[in-house]
Amino acid sequence: MTALRSRQWLDDPALYGWLRRAALRSQGFGPQALDGKPIIGICSSWSELTHCNAHLRTLGEAVKRGVSQAGGVPLEFPVMSLGEYNMRPTTMLYRNLMSMDVEESIRANPLDGVVLLAGCDKTTPAMLMGAISADVPAVMVTGGPQLKASWRGEELGTCTDCRRYQQELRAGRITDDDWADLQGAIISSPGHCGVMGTASTMAAMAEVMGIALPGNADVPAADSRRAALAERAGRRAAALARQDARPSRFVTEPAIRNAIRTLHALGGSTNAVVHLAAVAGRAGIDLPLDLFDELSRTTPFMLDLKPSGRFLMQDFSNAGGLPALLNEMSPLLELDAPTVTGRTLGENIADAKVHDRRVIRPLDDPLHAEGGLAVLRGSLAPTGAIIKQTAASPDLLRHRGRAVVFDDHDDLERRIDSDDLDVRPGDALVMRNAGPIGGPGMPEWGFLPLPRKLLRKGVRDMVRISDARMSGTAFGTVVVHVTPESAAGGPLAAVRDGDTIALDVPGRRLDLLVEPREIQRRLTQSPTLQTHPKRGYTQLYTRHVTQANKGCDLDFLQPSAAPLDNPTAFC
Repeated sequence: MTALRSRQWLDDPALYGWLRRAALRSQGFGPQALDGKPIIGICSSWSELTHCNAHLRTLGEAVKRGVSQAGGVPLEFPVMSLGEYNMRPTTMLYRNLMSMDVEESIRANPLDGVVLLAGCDKTTPAMLMGAISADVPAVMVTGGPQLKASWRGEELGTCTDCRRYQQELRAGRITDDDWADLQGAIISSPGHCGVMGTASTMAAMAEVMGIALPGNADVPAADSRRAALAERAGRRAAALARQDARPSRFVTEPAIRNAIRTLHALGGSTNAVVHLAAVAGRAGIDLPLDLFDELSRTTPFMLDLKPSGRFLMQDFSNAGGLPALLNEMSPLLELDAPTVTGRTLGENIADAKVHDRRVIRPLDDPLHAEGGLAVLRGSLAPTGAIIKQTAASPDLLRHRGRAVVFDDHDDLERRIDSDDLDVRPGDALVMRNAGPIGGPGMPEWGFLPLPRKLLRKGVRDMVRISDARMSGTAFGTVVVHVTPESAAGGPLAAVRDGDTIALDVPGRRLDLLVEPREIQRRLTQSPTLQTHPKRGYTQLYTRHVTQANKGCDLDFLQPSAAPLDNPTAFC
């Protein structure tokens, strides 16, 4: 067995080694309770301010049982918790801060291993980023998706269907009383959103990268199997600590490629592009944005889940879950990638079976020949933009429209429902100053609301373009993550009302049909660089955050990410 890291703290002959043991004995540990046993930290983002993490205390108890069963000593500790619903302007502003909390809490304490107990959209990538940077043996357990909700005979999932019904409210198709009634039904149990949103997507990314156990992605939060999984994770964490099996063993180039292919097969969240780039960066892997598009071209979309399809996460679990989908797409995966189970990815999924072909489609009969996401480039997005093509309107995937421009989110909210707004169904709605610097923090504002006067005429989708993000639960022909962002001088800052914008998703193009010299003239005459906040974390963030195509991490948190020795390995 590898020498335990915690002994550096507990066997220190100086006064503080003695005091550390005294402090633990004050919590009821006996004199020999720690001898020869790995200390496993339970890094928890439990919070009553983060509703989808509010049940993590219960899961933490299950983890403790598993650690104790394996002869380890469990010690739970809190870290920052990021809740999408309550935090302003956006949890994305604080993802990197939480990752620092996780990294330093692990590094500074006498921990031989850790179980990462996360739940909401940003808590999962933040914990992955922090754990990779600390590189102490780790297993991730996420809180699991909500159970299906039902309202007036219709099965619903948060928050895809609340967005859909909000449009109907604004269109006058449902009443305020209907809307209030829906509010009491839309979230039916503990857990994160029950669709293939960002939380579900990132739970799946952790599983396919081998840092979480099979079943982590899809077993519902209220299902007893979730607690059993947490217990197993506690046992595995103790075993990994004895083996000194660190995240750097699992989060490798093959694991990242497997994750990207799985993202496309799932029709997963656009946010995963940003998070995977940041996770890879922490592992010292230079992840080019174009790899997402290259793998999308050869990975079919196979999962019929909202917002790109019909079903919900509970249906996915019942259909066999992520292991069944991975087994179905196994010819596309690098199956020898190691995982925290002690087996390879291929061994983990070898016996998994699909139980419902309506939900998980065969590899040779997918929902769409290409993956869920596409990378766009062009004069409006020189370094890239993202669209979830599987959730877009097919008739808008090739489109030319007149730009209707909003300078920022406040401008959008002031004018979008005005009857005086000069807007037509074929226009392209454009919003700027919503990126990492401009937001700040790149809020989920990319799902621009449709103008009320068009909703009343029956319009339910338009081309929408911004340097913001959008929720993984959102849908429509929405182009996000335009880089460089407008606040950093990107071409989005040069768009004017009435300009023609050309979107060509099959051709992977997003262009502002204005002469390049005119674009440069506009950018020169109308500089958009914003002043940094005067103090605090937000000032640090805006000075050091990278652009979306690089993961929106803080530059000083990433090791030197040298290019791959064999560039073709990512092709």
